Amino acid sequence: MHPDTYRDRRHAGRVLARHLSALAGRAGLVVFALPRGGVPVGYEVARALHAALDIYVVRKLGVPGLIEYAMGALAQNGDVTLDDAVLRAMSVSPQAVDEVLRAERSELERRVRRYRGDRPLPDLQGREAIVVDDGLATGSTMQAAVQAIRTLHPARIVVAVPVGSDDACARLAAVADEVVCVSRPAHFRSVGDAYDDFGQIDDNEVRDLMVLARRVCGSRDAA
Repeated sequence: MHPDTYRDRRHAGRVLARHLSALAGRAGLVVFALPRGGVPVGYEVARALHAALDIYVVRKLGVPGLIEYAMGALAQNGDVTLDDAVLRAMSVSPQAVDEVLRAERSELERRVRRYRGDRPLPDLQGREAIVVDDGLATGSTMQAAVQAIRTLHPARIVVAVPVGSDDACARLAAVADEVVCVSRPAHFRSVGDAYDDFGQIDDNEVRDLMVLARRVCGSRDAA
């Protein structure tokens, strides 16, 4: 394994947790993982910090024909974040944005039902929240998550990731109270480059980790 890479997402979560150790044992601390890739990372963070693990569902809005290239994001509460610079540069029409939104809203609703059922989000009033993903490329989905979670009135929001681009980390610093990014490669290309194993995470793995979190971390968001 290259010294600048992680074996897999759970290894990345353990490394990330060490950089968050000052928060360990804080009363009411909640770790929000962004599914699917953020859940294995978030599980390890929550376990190490003795915090509750929860899930916040956000969907990236990909440019039509270039779905990996983000033009915005859709959050679980219905809020939409769009990157106007990308829309202009890629000449994305309002009609095309609407089509992507319809498709992603359907998938978001499916994931919320699958991962949360009818369980409400926790009461965050006055509590600290750590929002975790497996990395930041553009930062669009994380920004949407932070802005949506902010409406739940937590005392403080920390964004925490194993790897990210300088631009994305700067973008998140404008909306979060703190950004913890373990690795910021000088020539960042993709989040996956930081992992030896960056395989897809499926719904069953997400639910299994949330069940495990309820036993190990005392998480309330488990099947």
